[in-house]
Amino acid sequence: MSAEILIDTNVLVYAYDPRARAKQQQALTVLRRLVVNGHGRLSTQTLGEFYTVGTRRLAPRLSREDAAGQVVALAAAWPILPVTALVVLEAARGASAHRLDYWDAQLWATARLNQIQVILTEDFAHGRVLEGVHFMRLDTLRAADRSRSSAP
Repeated sequence: MSAEILIDTNVLVYAYDPRARAKQQQALTVLRRLVVNGHGRLSTQTLGEFYTVGTRRLAPRLSREDAAGQVVALAAAWPILPVTALVVLEAARGASAHRLDYWDAQLWATARLNQIQVILTEDFAHGRVLEGVHFMRLDTLRAADRSRSSAP
């Protein structure tokens, strides 16, 4: 199993959202660890969605300049996976086959076609598996890390 984890937009947004402090801290801790160990991946879709959510839905909203600066910083810190024509075609197939929202299917297709077996997200039921891609929730990833670190 590949160690890479594709990070969904909602996990990035939690790191910037002070309204839910516990979730923000979880996101920051996990994201820092994924940067350090080199296992985290972002997609071009995630970067674009982060900009949109940051400038429209965060409270306080990011200015366009601040959001653009954050996107630049994220792109510099993480390996970025492109949304290609093949990803779009696979997303359309996956949306139909698995009854997914198109944008969720596009994230899934990005992971699947890049042989990434885990997506870190808050949008799917934890443990759901679609064609070899596992969906993990932020709090579950943290709990798994705690149990590994407390093992003798």
